[in-house]
Amino acid sequence: MKQGLSLRVSQHLALTPQLQQSIRLLQLSTLELSQEVDQMLDDNPFLELNAEEPPREEFGLAQTDTPVRRDDLEAESAPPPSASDYASSTVTSTDSESEAAPLSSDDAQNWDGDGSATLAPDDSEWGGDAKASSNNLNGNDDADVTEMARTQESLQSHLHRQALALRLSAEDRAALQFLIESLNDDGYLEDTLLSLAQGLAGEDGSEQLEQLVHHFTVALSLLQSLEPTGVGARHLAECLCLQLQAMRAHLTSPASAHSDPDAASNPALLTINVALRVCAQPMELLARRDVKRLMQLCSASDASVRDAITMISRLEPKPGRRFCDVERNIVVPDVLVVQTGKGALAKFRVRLNAEVMPRLRVHDIYANALKQHKSSGNEAASHAALQQRLQEARWFIKNIQQRFDTILRVSTAIVERQKNFFTHGELAMRPLVLREIADELGLHESTISRVTTAKYMATPFGTFELKYFFGSGLGTDSGGNASSTAVRALIKQFISAESVVKPLSDNQISEMLKEQGIDCARRTVAKYREGLRIATASLRKAL
Repeated sequence: MKQGLSLRVSQHLALTPQLQQSIRLLQLSTLELSQEVDQMLDDNPFLELNAEEPPREEFGLAQTDTPVRRDDLEAESAPPPSASDYASSTVTSTDSESEAAPLSSDDAQNWDGDGSATLAPDDSEWGGDAKASSNNLNGNDDADVTEMARTQESLQSHLHRQALALRLSAEDRAALQFLIESLNDDGYLEDTLLSLAQGLAGEDGSEQLEQLVHHFTVALSLLQSLEPTGVGARHLAECLCLQLQAMRAHLTSPASAHSDPDAASNPALLTINVALRVCAQPMELLARRDVKRLMQLCSASDASVRDAITMISRLEPKPGRRFCDVERNIVVPDVLVVQTGKGALAKFRVRLNAEVMPRLRVHDIYANALKQHKSSGNEAASHAALQQRLQEARWFIKNIQQRFDTILRVSTAIVERQKNFFTHGELAMRPLVLREIADELGLHESTISRVTTAKYMATPFGTFELKYFFGSGLGTDSGGNASSTAVRALIKQFISAESVVKPLSDNQISEMLKEQGIDCARRTVAKYREGLRIATASLRKAL
């Protein structure tokens, strides 16, 4: 084989570090972007937060002041500014000592002011250790109102406080405290008493193991007698039985106004007894509301079983629910859509949420010092590394601007396509796919997918993810398409207006949609119903 040289010309796409960073920032959510900005601020000394309000043009907000018309809504995106636009040319500083200095007598005579003065109390008369009074609304050391609202008593603290009123030995009290700490958030004891005892006794403590199991058994009965009723149960059936037994004990106690130990003359006690027998059966029968099978197993009438199921449905399956400190996830919208006017004169304004946009700029002092510094010899390598860090800071600011500019363009195109939704609601949603927005804006479909993921839009009908406005289409009798989102809303409307005695089946809903001109099969109705978290007709039926 003869060796030789040949010249070949080819083209290929190379992802530069700047392009890779732009793609990664585009798919981040608001929270992830905030974390990325904090990380970049810690790593790059040339990047700093701009405390002042940035110009609206920096983040593509200048064009959003123009109202977006329903019939002619278009996005006017300004060209991305250069990196120098983000760098502030002036650095201001304040002398806090000069501002806080009191006026002398000569200064007071020569002072030309507006006649107003700020009076500050002299704390020297109270001593240096005296703490200034506050109204709990200002200051860094004051309690935050939101944090105070979130503070609530936990289930374990609630149970420990009740356990203090019990007269127990040291061993039983320790066992009770151990069981309390072993509860999950719902108030259930997931581990068995034997497994808990084995974890404390070890391998060579058979006698100690028996003692621990005995103490845990006593502690469990005490735990299940505390509030909330049903706490300490090992499974759902036991939790329901504990609540039913507490109801029966209340009715049969001498202190109760409805005390009547005779179940035959007290319908409530009869229902409780039947409900206890129902809970003793497999939970699958109760979930399916298999009244006929439960009648046979419980030896009760049809009416008694239905009353028992109704009573059980009113019990609390998770006793620790109200003590669970759930951190509510507050969705911060990236885009705001504001409606002005009504009817045919309705207009929409699409703008970015300024609260989620980081205010960044290049540190002028460091950048100018690096520009004026002339490197030579051994300093050339370090100077090149600092220049690279400065370029990374400018790239980061530019990529963030491009991220918000793309979000604004995509959101404006969505509002233009789904303008009927912003006027009439989700029933007027039209079919929309990513390809339509990509072709309109000249972007790739994957870019639209990144933009619409974990980005939210605040509308007059609520806050929705941008992906919510996209959906496939179902055929209609007129030859057009109906959005799957609108079909889901129509199914929800049908079910909300149904009779609770005779709810609509999936087949009936499919026929009703066909009457509306929408060709939707029964399986598609079932899929949409399950997506809406709506139970089947048999479970929606009122007993």
